[in-house]
Formats: sequence, C-alpha cells, structure tokens
Amino acid sequence: MNLLYFLTPKQDVLYIYEDFSLRQTLEKWSNQRFATIPVLRRNGEFVGTITEGDILWGIKNLHGLDLEASEDVPIATFPRRRDYKAVTVTTDMRSLLEAAIEQNFVPVVDDRNVFIGIVRRTAILSQIYNSYKTPPAEKGPEHLPDSSHKQQRRAPSMA
Repeated sequence: MNLLYFLTPKQDVLYIYEDFSLRQTLEKWSNQRFATIPVLRRNGEFVGTITEGDILWGIKNLHGLDLEASEDVPIATFPRRRDYKAVTVTTDMRSLLEAAIEQNFVPVVDDRNVFIGIVRRTAILSQIYNSYKTPPAEKGPEHLPDSSHKQQRRAPSMA
C-alpha cells in the first residue's frame, strides 16, 4: 500500500509559517484541537513542528506580555522541544508505520523538502481496523500474510 492513500493534503492541514508572530500563530491556532502543527517556510519547505507546550513555555519566558505586544514576538524565537520526523512521498509503509508509532501525524514532503501534507496515525489505524472487520474469506489471498499463500512445507517422510 502507498502512503498517498492515507495523505491529508496541505490545503486541509493547519500549519504556520516560521515568520509568523506569536499573535498570528495564536489567532490561526485558536479554536483548533491540535496539540502539534507543522511549521513551514514561505516557499513551502518543511521546517519542523511546534506544540502548544512550546508556545506556553515561550510565553512564560516573556514577562509582561500582552496581546498587542505579541505582534512583535516572532514565533521562530520559540524553542521547539521535539520536531516530528518528516517522510518523503516515496517512503515505504514500514518506515511510515515506524514514524507513526512515535507521532500523532507524519509530515510528508517531496524530494525538495516541500511540505505536501500529513498522514494521521488515526487514518492508518482505521485502515488496519477495517481490514479486521472483513472476514478473510471475502478478502482473497492477496490479503493473507506472505507465508500463508506460499506452498506449505511437507512433513519429512519416514522412508
């Protein structure tokens, strides 16, 4: 299976640009229920991810901050504790699954590191769950594990 099957395209993803101010970031992020979002350069290149915690710790270090002053605070000055690992569009499923184990979503970039979307862990889990809902007899041999449709080994003869 190809990772594009699971892709949520960039136009459907909440992200910010690295040159956003704190206020722009807060306004764009308000009323959203995401703990982590991608950070991009204006040319679309993937920079990393930022979390709500990164924002809170950054605000804590800005004593006396008000909303108006937040317009002058570049979001790029906030330390990011952990960036989500991005994968390329040609990544195999094993690598995608390894990344999804550690992250709620996996950013997907092209060969120039330009962000094209994300793969949500829930999309992968839903596909796996749906594959278990369908009885094996209805799926056909292509859905069986590799070893199950290979020729079975015969027991050694006692001749």
